[in-house]
Amino acid sequence: MSLDEQALIEYVTQQRWYGAKSRAVMHALVLDSVVLRTTEPQFALALIELTYETGAHDTYQLLYALLDGELSLDGLDVPQLARELVSAMRSGLTLHGAEGIVEFRPVEGFAGLGRELSAARAITAEQSNTSIVFDDELILKAFRRLEAGINPELEILRFLTERGFPNIAQLGGWYQYSGGPISATLGILQEFVGDAIDGWDLAVEELGSAPDAFLERLRRLGAVTGEMHTTLASDETDPAFAPETPSVEALGLLTATVDEEIGRMFVDLPEDDERLAPILGRGEEVREQLRLLAHGGSIGKSIRTHGDYHLGQTLWAEDDWVIIDFEGEPARSLAERRRKRSPLRDVAGMLRSFAYVATVVSLVRGIDVPDDWEEKARQQFLAGYYETVDSSLLPPGQVACERLLAVYELEKAVYELRYELDNRPEWVGIPVAGVLRLIDHVNALP
Repeated sequence: MSLDEQALIEYVTQQRWYGAKSRAVMHALVLDSVVLRTTEPQFALALIELTYETGAHDTYQLLYALLDGELSLDGLDVPQLARELVSAMRSGLTLHGAEGIVEFRPVEGFAGLGRELSAARAITAEQSNTSIVFDDELILKAFRRLEAGINPELEILRFLTERGFPNIAQLGGWYQYSGGPISATLGILQEFVGDAIDGWDLAVEELGSAPDAFLERLRRLGAVTGEMHTTLASDETDPAFAPETPSVEALGLLTATVDEEIGRMFVDLPEDDERLAPILGRGEEVREQLRLLAHGGSIGKSIRTHGDYHLGQTLWAEDDWVIIDFEGEPARSLAERRRKRSPLRDVAGMLRSFAYVATVVSLVRGIDVPDDWEEKARQQFLAGYYETVDSSLLPPGQVACERLLAVYELEKAVYELRYELDNRPEWVGIPVAGVLRLIDHVNALP
């Protein structure tokens, strides 16, 4: 099956998962291809390199099929191709291309690999990858834009699955490419959590009907988060996961980065936007408070974390929480997404999510959320978290924890402020309120 360069460019650049829509593609090159099935219908996998006018390039995974003499670049639209990938994992196949190999590997003991697969459907809302659900029991995720190295989704899911952490969709298998121009994770298979409610959707629903009931759920979410961090830090023999004690310069480097972002952000704030009035001219005050936070002493341990933690990365199923999507922040490089950080960075992301959901329910749904709901949500989540997390991972003492948490929340709020100004100006008030709350909180710290 030969692939035409122009057809490749036209196909890839029109897909939801294509990540460089503002760039002009100059060339497309097939780096390697692997035949998955030789009999009719024929299936193959290819690694495609797109080169842009700037000279930069990206690598994408393409799955394609030959049916009745017709070439289809939308291979995963053909249910047999998706089933072929799962079958290859079940069998532990290794397939050879011209340059490298594709290894398909199962997770030992994963019951889902023994099932016969029938109904298959694509998740159409997904943007960066392609996911196929089988019989509402298994889900195959094919990573489209590839980076050299192991994908954090595979790495963390495998680690948590092997250690029996229950609050995830268990990993069932994966496939990866190596030995050629790039070594990368191509896809994973995992349990599909059926009859689940997205954590964000559940919050929106219950804030309108039973806000106190959702607070109880948040205490449990805090406990699950603490258990996740404790498990991620549980193996000191694995270099990729062993907890590390940051250098004395680590907090200084963190606060310097946040300080630089604050400086740029406050310089660029439009002075004629009344929603920004509460923080206009207060950039130096915020930066000074950040410098005070930097003198908080120990920052605990650095561990592998979720990396992009908020209500939308959780599911409520069978009266408990399930944590999903361990790829990390999509805008960051793979190396950055694999970096060890304080577990409080995940905590800060979730706390900011509470601020968002409370405001969105009020703005979009027109529902009066109790004034103290966000504060109660924070208290419940943190109470559950501190009850279960290994305390040796955190700074010693409540004040030190609050100081470091404030740094991460400030980092998040400043990022949100820039994002909302660029994309959703009607939501600017959410990060503004967050910055103000942090100013008041830091002023109250001993």
